[in-house]
Amino acid sequence: MAPAPKGNQYYLLRTKDGRDKQYKTPEDLVKICNEYFQWCLDNPLQEQIVHGKDSKKIEMDKMRPFTVEGLCNFIDLSVKGFNLYEGREDFVHITTRVRQIIENQQYEGAAAGFLNPNIVARKLGLSDKSEVNQTINIDFTNE
Repeated sequence: MAPAPKGNQYYLLRTKDGRDKQYKTPEDLVKICNEYFQWCLDNPLQEQIVHGKDSKKIEMDKMRPFTVEGLCNFIDLSVKGFNLYEGREDFVHITTRVRQIIENQQYEGAAAGFLNPNIVARKLGLSDKSEVNQTINIDFTNE
C-alpha cells in the first residue's frame, strides 16, 4: 500500500474527531459495572486447604474484592479511561457511586475478616499513625 501523497487534505474528509466513546450514556456504564459486581459475587476466589491426617484437599470459597482495576479489566477499559469518565459531568455521579461501592465492599470485607485488613487499608489510603514530637534541651556548658 502506497503512502498518501504529500500535501493531501484527506483529513478534511473525516466526519468526526477521535473514536467513539465506549459507553455512550451513564446507564450503559451502570449496567456493565453492575455486571462486574455480580460476576465477582458469582465467582469467588478458591483456596485449597489440606485437612486431616490423610491430607484431604478441601476447596473453600473466598470473597473476591471489588477493585477499580478488576472492573476496568472486566469492562475492557483502562483505569485512565475510567478516570476520564470521572471527569465528565454526565458520568461523575455514576463513577463516584461505583468507587463508593468498591471501597465499601473492601472495607466491610476487611472489617469482617474476609479480606486482609492491611492490604485493604493500604489500598484505601487508611493508616493508623501516631506521631510523637519531643524537644530535648541539653546544656553543654562546663560549670
